Amino acid sequence: MPNTNRVVFVVDDEAVIAQTLTIILNQAGFQAMSFDHPEQAIAARAEFAPDLLISDVMMPGMTGVDLAIHFRKAQPDCKVLLFSGQAATADLLEKARAEGYDFDLLSKPVHPADLLAKLRN
Repeated sequence: MPNTNRVVFVVDDEAVIAQTLTIILNQAGFQAMSFDHPEQAIAARAEFAPDLLISDVMMPGMTGVDLAIHFRKAQPDCKVLLFSGQAATADLLEKARAEGYDFDLLSKPVHPADLLAKLRN
C-alpha cells in the first residue's frame, strides 16, 4: 500500500502504543491518527474515512475484531491489520472468518520495521 495521502487509524487501549505507532506512521508519510477507545475511531470514521484500520485485538468494551467488522460493514474498502499479544485472539479471528471476514494479524510487540513492511505489501 503506497503511503501517500493514506489515512490510517491506530486503535489500542494502551494510549502510548497507539500514539507511538501513529508517530512512526506519520514519519513514514502516512496520515495516521491514534485512538485509545474503539468508539472514538467509530465516531471519527464518518469524517476521515480511513484507508486502513490498525487495531489491537483485546480491548475492554469492544474487541479489535468487532471493530474491524464494524469498519468493513460501514466502509468495505478499508483495509484492516490487527495485532495482539494474547492467545485468545485465535478464537476471535476464527469466529470472524466463519462470518466471512479475514483479517491480517501481527504479534505484539510490533516492531516498526515489521509494521511498515506489512503496510508496503
